[in-house]
Amino acid sequence: MNLIGEHTDYTGGYVLPIAIPFYTRATIGPSDNGDISFRSELFAQERKLRSGDHLLPHRDWSDYPVGVLAQLRALEIDAPPFVMELSGNIPFGAGLSSSASVEVASCLAMLAWAAQSLSADAISLLCQRAENQFVGSPCGVMDQFAVTAAKAGHALLLNTRDLSFELIPMSAGDLRDVCIVACNSMVRHSITDGSYGDRRAEVEVGQEILRQAYPDIRDLGDATLAQLERSSNSMSEVSLKRCRHILSENLRVLEARDALLQGDAVELGRLMLESHLSQKDNFECSCDEIDFLVDRAASLPGCFGARMTGGGFGGCTVNLVKCDAVEGFRAALADGYQRQFGVEAEMYVCTAVDGAIALQAASAVEDTL
Repeated sequence: MNLIGEHTDYTGGYVLPIAIPFYTRATIGPSDNGDISFRSELFAQERKLRSGDHLLPHRDWSDYPVGVLAQLRALEIDAPPFVMELSGNIPFGAGLSSSASVEVASCLAMLAWAAQSLSADAISLLCQRAENQFVGSPCGVMDQFAVTAAKAGHALLLNTRDLSFELIPMSAGDLRDVCIVACNSMVRHSITDGSYGDRRAEVEVGQEILRQAYPDIRDLGDATLAQLERSSNSMSEVSLKRCRHILSENLRVLEARDALLQGDAVELGRLMLESHLSQKDNFECSCDEIDFLVDRAASLPGCFGARMTGGGFGGCTVNLVKCDAVEGFRAALADGYQRQFGVEAEMYVCTAVDGAIALQAASAVEDTL
């Protein structure tokens, strides 16, 4: 779950996610007929592949692990025939990285079965390529990296251009008494639809205009708000707004890092609310349900800040709440949402946990995250 830093991870910017206590488990074992099979307890369809099959998308759940297999083969890493079983408890379409979780768990399981290993950087980029090129979703690298490299009790400040990162403790000052509450709006979010792709294209148009005006700029991660405003007459209002969100969001992520180190829950909450307003007004990727949840949360006792997390257009909000106020916060937020929209929102109290781990079983290699 991303605390702050939305839509910055495909333009060389900063993000600040944590791993949360949901999981995907990939259990891998030998095939008895020389084929490869992908199964899931959550879906009826089984995906079967013969060893020499050309891998093509099926436009269903199996594209995520099969896309990873295709990327491993591109690196000449080919696991012996296997059966993989996928299980887990991550809500789909909630903006909580369910696809990245499947990709990383599948990748670790297949690497173990092939007796191979890759660095966290290489695993994250491989899984991102699987989602971009095989699934057809234009995501950045944040989810895959956080799932791979996150550590318990810490937020992960990631520079998405070079994948350098810093683990930031979440236990300083006021933050010792603060809990993270995710609220699922139950509005399904998907970044494979056109809305997300349209936003990304609008960003890239503005980014290219900035590159032409300032040749030293590689991407928006190098640009400043002042440079953007000086180039405003050269780009559409839409691209200007999209780029304004990303550049201001990068600054907020770095300010959030300082707030975490200082244990300043008030400042972190302020930055989260500011981030949401920018997503709503500049990136225009929110919706009525999410805006209601953020506004309502901000009005409740014990809440320092709230924002939409994930790619947008639904999914979850992330809320920073005093731990002794969590029960009252959850009840009031759920009641208000039910009254307004007639929908029962799901609430998850989250802590920062470790990312992907490998578990050895007697007859299989299990990779859980």
